[in-house]
Amino acid sequence: MAQLAHLEMSETELEKMAGELGVIVNAIKSVSEAAGDDVPATSHPLPLTNVMREDVVGQTLTQEEALQNAPDAEDGRFKVPAILEGE
Repeated sequence: MAQLAHLEMSETELEKMAGELGVIVNAIKSVSEAAGDDVPATSHPLPLTNVMREDVVGQTLTQEEALQNAPDAEDGRFKVPAILEGE
């Protein structure tokens, strides 16, 4: 694994990692044994649902109302300082 990840590890680190991987594999094995065939595989313990509201058009501003308090407007649009050189 260290070679795949392009990690340099000493022999001591490799031996320690091998032991840790063994513990992880055994933990996964014990969970697999606990779950019976009647238990479906899940990625989350609770069902996930969308909590967003319907997209409904509400009260909107007219163009004049939107520009009413703008510091600067031109041709019915907000006028802002140019941030790029050129046209």
